[in-house]
Amino acid sequence: MTTYLLAGGGTAGHVNPLLAVADRLRDRQADANVLVLGTREGLEARLVPERGYELLTIPKLPFPRRPNGAAMRFPAQWRRAVALVRGMIVDREVDAVIGFGGYASAPAYRAAKRAGIPLVIHEANAKPGMANKLGSRYTSYVGVAFEGTPIRHARFVGMPLRREIETLDRATARTDALELFGLEPGMPTLLATGGSLGARSINRTLIASAQRLTATGFQVLHVQGGRREFTDPGVAHYHLLDYCDRMDLALAVADLAVARAGAATVSEQSALGIPSVYVPYPVGNGEQRFNAAGVVRAGGGILVEDSAFVPSWLEENLIPLMLEPERRDSMARAAAGIGVLDGADQMVELIHSAM
Repeated sequence: MTTYLLAGGGTAGHVNPLLAVADRLRDRQADANVLVLGTREGLEARLVPERGYELLTIPKLPFPRRPNGAAMRFPAQWRRAVALVRGMIVDREVDAVIGFGGYASAPAYRAAKRAGIPLVIHEANAKPGMANKLGSRYTSYVGVAFEGTPIRHARFVGMPLRREIETLDRATARTDALELFGLEPGMPTLLATGGSLGARSINRTLIASAQRLTATGFQVLHVQGGRREFTDPGVAHYHLLDYCDRMDLALAVADLAVARAGAATVSEQSALGIPSVYVPYPVGNGEQRFNAAGVVRAGGGILVEDSAFVPSWLEENLIPLMLEPERRDSMARAAAGIGVLDGADQMVELIHSAM
């Protein structure tokens, strides 16, 4: 029996590809022992046990970014974290460590190196995180979701996708999607989403333009997310949801999308061939702009800065696109041309190569 330790977490961007690879390892090896290393604070604390995997935890240990008390305490805390993970590797007879970034991954990378076992890394963002850049010093097996990701030993494998996305037949699922969301079968659909928490700029601008958007002949499926700042505008064929538990069906019915440019969002919409307008999150290290760069370059997406995403931009750019079906079809083909549906399989092949 082979024992794998999958390390990572904190956000959905780390946890979802981790779980996709965990599932595929189990598909390939029914008797595989798949363990997950994370923290008690991250999203993995809920999602990993729900999926049926055992979660091992270590204290959350952010890298210090300025000279202060936390920086002074970091070396000792780092040594303890590495020792703790190495103990887990020995006690649980781990055969390989697979990391996905996040707080738990960096100590796991160092522990794998010290234990002398194979280490494989997946970097989901086009702009690599600090933990994975550190880990790439310890292994030559580094899978990336986007071409051109600047990290040592990068091999393009694509994004390991959720099973419901990977196996989605949009044409077949469309009927169920129309019924679930109360949409009209004969109308094209614009899907707008800012992720689980929502995106204020997307929500505000779409709501302000509701009447103009539906005047194009499109219906709008708008998932505003956890902020719940807006009420339904009361415009015919404009559907405002706070949450969506079936994003696979939302994507099945989308003829055009407006979204943030998170790694999973870009990867899923590209793999499914959905022409998209991407509005990168304006805070952080700017990785969302880089995530969308490849599909935009290929002609499958349009990038607009958060501050520029206002009603006048929609009038000058989005609405003409909604009125040009041939252009949307061309964008759909371009997106699908660079999209990857078998990222989980490619990542498992990389793991087996390392072993």
